Amino acid sequence: MITFDSRTIDSTGVFLVGELERLDPQLHMPLVTVTWHRDIHLREDVTIADEASAFTNTTLSAMGSLSPGGKNWVGSKTKELSGVSLSTDKTTQAMHLWAMQAGWTIQELARAEQLGRPIDSQKIEALNLKHNMDVDEQVYIGDADLGLTGLVNNPNITPVGIAAEWTDATTAKQMLADVNDFLAHSYEQTGYSVCADKLLLPPDKIALMTQPVTEAGADSILEYVSKKSLCTTINGRPLDIKPLKWLPGRGAAGKNRAVAYTQNPLYVRFPMVPLQRTPLEYRGVHQLTTFFGTIGEVEFVYPETVAYADGL
Repeated sequence: MITFDSRTIDSTGVFLVGELERLDPQLHMPLVTVTWHRDIHLREDVTIADEASAFTNTTLSAMGSLSPGGKNWVGSKTKELSGVSLSTDKTTQAMHLWAMQAGWTIQELARAEQLGRPIDSQKIEALNLKHNMDVDEQVYIGDADLGLTGLVNNPNITPVGIAAEWTDATTAKQMLADVNDFLAHSYEQTGYSVCADKLLLPPDKIALMTQPVTEAGADSILEYVSKKSLCTTINGRPLDIKPLKWLPGRGAAGKNRAVAYTQNPLYVRFPMVPLQRTPLEYRGVHQLTTFFGTIGEVEFVYPETVAYADGL
């Protein structure tokens, strides 16, 4: 019989191994994926000293001559001319300090060295994973405890509805029509100045789009929609369609949500200061180091360039 005692739960990963047991030395971390670095650009001018990030939006106004909304016609003897007015508003959002400590004892280090499993690098890898998971959540849905929202749940963006949910029976033509209607809505709300170039969908809807358009199977529905969408016509490049785990049930009444936007730091971005660390500190037999950085809130510089669709 193979026996296990308290060493089994030792932080250095010490196990009693039977003579006929083959222990895989590979370290298997939890199954986790983060995609925030794929879907948003960072605002990199913020520093660890900043308590908040801010940006401005300027509104312009100009009155016509013959009518308020007309052109600025003037005569040769005109003495008074109209001018341009502007108003600048500032949006300020807090930067939040994030910190975690990694520590181990000299004895744990010695045990880990003998076992060939470096506890210090494992703990730092785990800490970096936790940081990435926290940033991923912050980017997409914000933080409920602090009352923050993210890229996919901004309450100031009114979602549009999809006529019918996509199923196995939904044709490529219908999917393209739904996507183009959604992109057209996004394009219209920007005053026809910016057409979204990225579409985030629930993973199960991406799975439906991997089916071939025809029995010949030359192109998938995903490739067909990407190439034939309004984005290709206006922007001159295919629509970037990606799956996102945060979208199922995220819409109104628990419906699935789709997000269309332009991935450009001019329109939407995320302020963050990368992790830094303190020097290794010795406390008796303990060695400690602290990793810290600041995490902001998604900045919707031009919120009209982001659109939501519920019911997909």
